[in-house]
Order: sequence, then C-alpha cells, then structure tokens
Amino acid sequence: MNTAEMTAKMAQGNGFIAALDQSGGSTPKALAGYGVEAGAWNTEEEMFGLIHQMRARIISSPAFTGAKVIGAILFERTMDGTVNGQPTPSALIAKGVVPFIKIDKGLEDEVNGVQLMKPMPELDALLVKAKALGVYGTKERSVINSANRAGIAAVVRQQFEVGQQVLSHGMMPMIEPEVNIKSETRAECDAILLEEILKELDALPEGQQVMLKLSLPVQSGLFGPLVDHPRVLRVVALSGGYKRPEACVELSKNRGIIASFSRALLEDLRAQMTDAEFDASLGGAIDDIYKGSTQKVAA
Repeated sequence: MNTAEMTAKMAQGNGFIAALDQSGGSTPKALAGYGVEAGAWNTEEEMFGLIHQMRARIISSPAFTGAKVIGAILFERTMDGTVNGQPTPSALIAKGVVPFIKIDKGLEDEVNGVQLMKPMPELDALLVKAKALGVYGTKERSVINSANRAGIAAVVRQQFEVGQQVLSHGMMPMIEPEVNIKSETRAECDAILLEEILKELDALPEGQQVMLKLSLPVQSGLFGPLVDHPRVLRVVALSGGYKRPEACVELSKNRGIIASFSRALLEDLRAQMTDAEFDASLGGAIDDIYKGSTQKVAA
C-alpha cells in the first residue's frame, strides 16, 4: 500500500484499528492480563521482549488481516522490531493493515482538570524514522478528567499543535484527547470537547485532515459533527476501560465511528493458549469489534 491507498483505507475501509501500543508504564499490566506475571522477566529489555512476542503472535495470526483490521497502532519498540523476519510496519502492510506509531511520552500532572502531554523534544527524529519504515500516521494521547473549559481548550490546542508537526512530515496525526469515562462531569466534558475540537478543525487550512480518537460519548451520536467534518479523515473510539461487550454495544450506537481498542481486543488472549486456541479467541474478538464498528443501531 502506498500513502494514497492507506488514506483511502482509513477514510472508507470497513473495520477497526487495533491498538498495540502499551508503553513502559502499562506493559506489566498488559503482560499480566496475557498470563505472564512479573517474575517472568528480570530486566526491562526482557519485559519488552515478552510484550513484543505477544504482539508478533497477534500480527502473525491468520485471524489478523486487513479484511477487518484496517490499521494498527504500535509502540516505538514494536515498530523497531521484526515479525517473522520483517520490520513490523512492513509485516502489517503485507497483511493490508495500515501502521501508526504512538508518539506521546506520557502525561503531565493534572492542572485545570486535565493532563497535557509531556514535551517531545525528539519528535522530529522519531517521525523521520517512522516514515522511512512505512508508518502512515501517529497517535498522541492526553486526558480530560473534569469539565474545565480552560483545561480542555489547552488539551485540544496542544493536540492540534503536535498534529501540525506530524502533518509537516507528510504523516497523518490521530489526535486523542481522552475523556476519563469515570469522570463525574463526563457528559459536560464531551460537550466542551466537541466545541473546542470544532474550533480547531475550522481553523485548519483547506486540504488538511486529521484523525480523531475519542472516548465514546455519554450521549450517543454527539460526535456526528466531527464524523461529517471535511477536515476529519476518520473518527475512532477507544474502549476506555469498558469490557469488550459493553464497548461494542456503545460503539454500535455511534454512526460513522469505528473502534481503536486495546484492552477490549486483547482481554481474552493468554500466552498459555495453543495456536489454535489463540487464533480462535483473537478471531472472536475481531469479529465482535468489527460488528460494533460497521453495524450501527439506533441509539
């Protein structure tokens, strides 16, 4: 796939984006969920080796193809690794899956009810490396915990500033201002976030587009104006802590939004499974998430 073909797949493809981007802080939890306890490694390198084995097993599975998984988000170490002797992005592209890279370096402490992204002084070098490996786009996450307009505006502003840096390298930014689904003011957060994103989208130059990765809204269909906006290539949703059945039900109520799930995709996979068991479990999860992404119901 060339860049134009990847853009077309992101814009119109039926399916969802797999989030395979757990980073240092979340890796032990991801491994524990996979049935690999902390005593299984002695060094950080060994830990990352184990999580790469999990991701390589997923990407290699016959259940994981571009027919239903149209994209995948990678952690930098995963991007730098190989799957069956191929660079990971090349292995994805060979299966018809568009590769993205997680670029944020974690979150700042909470201010005004939000957590901004930490500085990324080496971002330009990472983007050059990623593009050379065939990576199509990026994903960058910040978090909104309460309905503070100044805080939410700051999150969205920072996200679009980073997005411009990504666009300058000829790559597609996936902007992720995550609303904490446990927030007591979640519905208000959703409404303010919608307004602030629309302001930034309307200010983008003609011809520029971004992708959006958002928490599923309390009010189903709220993000319709984002789905329809000419500056938005695609809106995707994170599971945000929902178990897969609930996440898929909520997803199905939101027209035009596809999944970009991590935990909800991986929650039933275990290292101890045979290949047949693993492929069957992964295939079932992919089918569920594909259905929620492509078969919509009235809210």
